[in-house]
Amino acid sequence: MAPAVIPIPIDSLLAALHIVGTAVFAASGALVAARLRLTLVTFLFFALATGVGGGTVRDLLIGAPVFWVHDPRLAIVCCVAGLAVWFTPYRWLSPRAVDWLDAVGLAAYSVFGTAKAMSYGIDPFIAAVMGILTTCVGGVIRDLLAGQPSILIRPEIYVTAAALAAGLYPILLAGGASEAVAGLVAAVVGFALRAVAMTKGWGLPAYRGGDSD
Repeated sequence: MAPAVIPIPIDSLLAALHIVGTAVFAASGALVAARLRLTLVTFLFFALATGVGGGTVRDLLIGAPVFWVHDPRLAIVCCVAGLAVWFTPYRWLSPRAVDWLDAVGLAAYSVFGTAKAMSYGIDPFIAAVMGILTTCVGGVIRDLLAGQPSILIRPEIYVTAAALAAGLYPILLAGGASEAVAGLVAAVVGFALRAVAMTKGWGLPAYRGGDSD
């Protein structure tokens, strides 16, 4: 039997990104439940599934203990985020709130997911893929539960921004940056790309099959 991988401790700023990413993704799930006028129990279910979905898949793939199963504080964070949305008057909820929360969660989760995978000895390239999965899977679960088209099949710059943040982190580390600096810069750059894309309406070109018209 191969020896267990002992993870390298993660910088406190990266740990903070984990909490932020979990909270904002959970809130985005609850906001979708609000749009659908669902019950409180469903709010909490949407919040939990969205907040921990991507991280669960990442941990299973890299052979790590599933984070929220072994640390109930993250599940509590999801429930608190869901309750916060439940008690917020609907008129205060911006129609774009889900998109902006997703942008924050994208930046935080992409970097943390990459860092956690690297701490388990995963190759930096595959670790970046884990960062992207950490970011995207929760939103996919949320959209499937809500019966709405996933953001992944729309031409918006979303996965691209996650890939930028996830890929930039190991590059900055290789260049000599500390974990904190690399994490902060990568998260800010990923968020900036997503924010500008939303503001300007940028999107990626769709497949045309070689058609010229």
